[in-house]
Amino acid sequence: MGIIMDFSNVASMYTDTYANASNQAADRLQNKWNGTDYSKATDDELMDACKQFEAYFVEQMFKEMMKTIPSESTGSGAMDSMMDYYKDEMIKGIAEETSNQNGGLGLAQMLYEQMRRNYGLDGINAEAAAGQL
Repeated sequence: MGIIMDFSNVASMYTDTYANASNQAADRLQNKWNGTDYSKATDDELMDACKQFEAYFVEQMFKEMMKTIPSESTGSGAMDSMMDYYKDEMIKGIAEETSNQNGGLGLAQMLYEQMRRNYGLDGINAEAAAGQL
């Protein structure tokens, strides 16, 4: 007599966990942007936030590009969910690496400069630099 196991609950649980993890990453980035007063941020903090945004943007762009590539299903919901998870983690890593190498796409730098102008940090840092000379 063989033992037959039903993995449908495991696949469902894994899919829910995977979806929650993806949503939490987006929520963390949004909360960081919404909950932080960047008018008092240091240059490093501001640039870090801009690089995180660029990495998230590149990640979303890569994920949309991956949707255009036909893929074969393994027939197992759990296996497909695991493959999707590892594919998304790989894309996330590539996006972070893309944003950190050689100035990335330049989006972080443009966003950084715009935020400095919007928060009036250009004049403050110029005055501080002049005072140090």
